[in-house]
Amino acid sequence: MTVFSSLPVREVVAAPVANDGGWPFTMGPVAQILRDGMQLSELTILVGENGVGKSTLIEAIAMAYGLSAEGGSTNPRRSDRPTESGLHERLRLVRGIGRSKWGYFLRAETMHGLLTYLEQNPSFTAPEPVYHERSHGQAFTELLDSRHSFLARGGGFLVLDEPEAGLSFLSQIKLANQLSAMRDDGVQVLMATHSPILAAAPGALIIELDEDGFQPREWKELMTVALYRRFLADPGYFGLEDG
Repeated sequence: MTVFSSLPVREVVAAPVANDGGWPFTMGPVAQILRDGMQLSELTILVGENGVGKSTLIEAIAMAYGLSAEGGSTNPRRSDRPTESGLHERLRLVRGIGRSKWGYFLRAETMHGLLTYLEQNPSFTAPEPVYHERSHGQAFTELLDSRHSFLARGGGFLVLDEPEAGLSFLSQIKLANQLSAMRDDGVQVLMATHSPILAAAPGALIIELDEDGFQPREWKELMTVALYRRFLADPGYFGLEDG
């Protein structure tokens, strides 16, 4: 697996402290990243079923980078209701040389709170749109478009957790292509998703998680791709029959 020396985050490894017992340290992917580490590419996509640890890893890596668990930039932001695990304290990020330390974290489950925060704390140099007057998908797209230029200036780090929520098929296609464009602009992206559309983003390193751990996969090998293909060919296979 290629290591990109100039990336904001080249690798995730365990910090030199003892692990806690219990959740989330008993999860296969968490145990593996603490044991073996995880190398990141310019565009890394984590895929897997609910409950295997995608969001747990994404959140911990974002927090280890200095981002709020509720989303936003590396600028300090108060957490309204802390629910995150202590995993971020057990991770150490191996950073590239001379790259920007600025980053941004967007996660579906806290988007409403983040957009409210941005509206209540506007920038005087680049005022924000009134996001709550947009649909979820429109607000997400506008926010990501605006942050794209900021991140590209110094090669920042963008973390996305299940961004497909609220996005139509065509919007997901647009996002998949935008992620590839961000990579070309020097923005490093780490994303967790259930979407086979987003997982098909050109040039991505795809890592599939399951209960035992994680490993790199080709897009066509993903379980989610196989399931979608089966469903589109025959919805009745899953018990979804008329009448």
